[in-house]
Amino acid sequence: MLFVPPSREVLAETLLAAGPNAPTLCEGWTTKELAAHLYLRERSPRVGFGLAVRGLRGVSDGATARLAGKHATAEAYASLVEAFRSGPPKASPLRIGRFDEAANLTEFFVHTEDVRRATAKWAPRALDTAYADALWDHLVRHAAILYRGVDLGIVLVSPHGPRHVAKRAPVSVAIVGEPGELLLHASGRGSHALVTFEGQPDAVALLTTADVGP
Repeated sequence: MLFVPPSREVLAETLLAAGPNAPTLCEGWTTKELAAHLYLRERSPRVGFGLAVRGLRGVSDGATARLAGKHATAEAYASLVEAFRSGPPKASPLRIGRFDEAANLTEFFVHTEDVRRATAKWAPRALDTAYADALWDHLVRHAAILYRGVDLGIVLVSPHGPRHVAKRAPVSVAIVGEPGELLLHASGRGSHALVTFEGQPDAVALLTTADVGP
């Protein structure tokens, strides 16, 4: 089952509903910068390379800012979002389902929540079970990297039973939540993720200030 095509639609609709100047959970970005980022990462190899290499992040940030500046009006912004909605170019490997899922499954989920949860009033989405399971599977594969900056053992716990030891250490904290909420925490959105913690109070306090995410 492919989850990215409908996720792309949901993200595009969320961006359009918010307009070009709405806040997001991405520091320093409004929705027009987020839309520019989403468009460029699929269509500009230079931007994609800049996103992958921290030392070249300025290349992607500059391109994103320039494109966002050109799409600041409601009409121009809508055209940018529609271009993102149309998908990657025909020659892109992301036209192949398995590559698209690998690159965009969690990207689109997290960025949809970056828009939704940046407002004062929001509620978690009810996710299809198969979709939630796919998010969990992706999180399990990448959790060690996402929590590499944490000086603690990390155990991810779904209320429905699955557990995953993301990192081993003498002192551990269990993070409990639905797969989507756990993914948001692991992506550095801890203050907006509906999770609970089980562990020693000082360990939990350390986790809340740790560098988590890609």
